[in-house]
Amino acid sequence: MLKHFRRAVKPLFGLLLLAGVAIASSCSGQASKEINDLQQEAWKNSGDANAWFRLGNAYARSEQYPKAEEAYREALSIDPGLEEVLQALGASSFNQGNYSDALSYFTKYHALSPDDSLRNYDLGNVFLQLHDYDKAITAYQRAIANSASFDLAYYNLGVCYTRTGNMAEAKEIYEWLVKKNNYLAVSLKNHFNRADSSGH
Repeated sequence: MLKHFRRAVKPLFGLLLLAGVAIASSCSGQASKEINDLQQEAWKNSGDANAWFRLGNAYARSEQYPKAEEAYREALSIDPGLEEVLQALGASSFNQGNYSDALSYFTKYHALSPDDSLRNYDLGNVFLQLHDYDKAITAYQRAIANSASFDLAYYNLGVCYTRTGNMAEAKEIYEWLVKKNNYLAVSLKNHFNRADSSGH
């Protein structure tokens, strides 16, 4: 739920495995060709920050995060004002479990537009992974303040409330989710059950 790339949700590549080996090989080949083509483009236009950014995105889609980070850093060195690269670097670090690096990138990205819901959501996700629930709660509340129908922000806020023992607030979010996104409501209820069984 929390892993993400480009606007918070990581593509579920694993679900495609049921489609068969031939399709997987074909997709893998297409990804390799895309990376190869973008690599050639970046080398030919080595001063083009966007070419490096596109290459980084292709690596990230293939979950080759260290290579993605190299391409993103190259893009940022060419154009320090290309702020989307900060979000991409944060997401890449997050997806590798490097939460301190993710926090650094997301903090810089957030500072450029502090009221942006998705930037606050990104910060909330890192704080949640770092078990800094108070800061996560604040970030999710800010995300929701500017996007009242942000289901995932509500859900993660409910998780934070559950983990900090604020069950009245968590249950209020659960009731909201029942009407908006039953899948997330059921998942949040599972957090309640775990909290109950562990005595929190």
